Amino acid sequence: MSILDYGGFDDDPEDEQERKDRFDDELKKYRDMMNDGSAGPTNIEALEEIVAYYFENEKFEDALHFVNQLLTLVPYSGDFWQRKGFILSNLSRYDEAVECFDRSLGFNPVDPETLVNRGIALDDLGRTDEALASYNRALEIDPANEDALFNKGITFEKTGQYDEAEQIFRYILEGNPANKDAWYELGYCHDFLEKPEESLRCYDEHLRLDPYNHNAWYNRGIVLNRMAQYHRALESYDTALALHEKFPAAWYNKGNAFANLGRLNDAIACYRKTLDLDEHDVPAWHNLGNAYEELADYFEAIRCFTMAIRHDPQHYESFFGRGSCHDSLEQFKKALSDYNKALGLCKDYPELWYAKADLLYNMGRTRESLISYRMVTRLSPDNHEAWLDYGDTLFELGFTKQALKALDRAMALNPSSSDIYYSRAKILMVLNRTHEAVEALWSSFQLDPLKQKVFEQEFPEITSLTEFQNLLRR
Repeated sequence: MSILDYGGFDDDPEDEQERKDRFDDELKKYRDMMNDGSAGPTNIEALEEIVAYYFENEKFEDALHFVNQLLTLVPYSGDFWQRKGFILSNLSRYDEAVECFDRSLGFNPVDPETLVNRGIALDDLGRTDEALASYNRALEIDPANEDALFNKGITFEKTGQYDEAEQIFRYILEGNPANKDAWYELGYCHDFLEKPEESLRCYDEHLRLDPYNHNAWYNRGIVLNRMAQYHRALESYDTALALHEKFPAAWYNKGNAFANLGRLNDAIACYRKTLDLDEHDVPAWHNLGNAYEELADYFEAIRCFTMAIRHDPQHYESFFGRGSCHDSLEQFKKALSDYNKALGLCKDYPELWYAKADLLYNMGRTRESLISYRMVTRLSPDNHEAWLDYGDTLFELGFTKQALKALDRAMALNPSSSDIYYSRAKILMVLNRTHEAVEALWSSFQLDPLKQKVFEQEFPEITSLTEFQNLLRR
């Protein structure tokens, strides 16, 4: 039995607890000796067990105290310096951890384990080139070192080098198909490389080896959601939540899957569960607002968007959402204020400029709306509807030739739009290009026969013209 052993697997539970209590008493005695300035424990083996005990129980500050005691007794031990570095890494004191690993390597420069742990600490500091160099050095010493390979792949992932990471995890799995963590990370890489089927297969392989990993079930749901397999995604989220009920991201994405299926009330319940777990979750507040907006519950939607903004005043999407609700309630000044706030945060959002343009037009501020419509066409030059609205507004303001150019652009983008031909016909009539106007009208009526009645109601005096009568007789 080791010096501070407090029980074995065959011990009676009461005896085990009694030994553990004695162990805790010994630890307290050592701590009291340190606190009152006594010399403290000098038995190296006992100190090692104390450090291991505190580390395994995640009491890293205590482990650090005793590993320092060890290093006072044995300052030239590369192993103890490595242990201190590992403890400091778990305390997120990565700079100090790297220093300890370097001290350790000074005593044993060819230890792959120390080089790997050093690389991990460097990676956590964002010093990725140095981290990769540390892993590569470990692999020069031990080319089959799976930890070095694996963590090198993790660093590639963090820096967005998914192709390189994919190659490493594949290599690991060729030698060790039972490496569940490599399957997990390979699935993650495939997801970012837009290979959803491969990603799904990797997560399934991982879950075959580790069926209780709630994060893997969650990631599997994310992949299925991207594949528009919403029912299967829901099953994965449900499994993740069965394993770990207090999982805000799973509740949130389950809500998104319900929303994609049009089951808005179920989505609302999931978003609310997310917020029960994390009331500061801005995307959850925002998507909850979206769901209420789709249900035309604009006042509740406004409340949700306002909560999102309260937690993140830079969240332009929620200003946009709240503005849309005010717009639907015909609270035009409030809507315009929110659209302007959103644009102040994100000027390159064509849908936002479009909403502002429509709002200004509906407020009778036609000339101002023209500026916003023009912005939409600059930011989204392939949007034929924006070119149509821009052209119609130009025509209304008397800019006839510019309006025709805008509509020509719209027609080039969508030659099957009855509305575009109809608007062109009106401009061509004003320009006395009667034959072209008639041809445009004919195309409009062919694409949408209901447009003829609209035209007859809008221009009753023209319906008696010979050209128009001939048009109807084609």
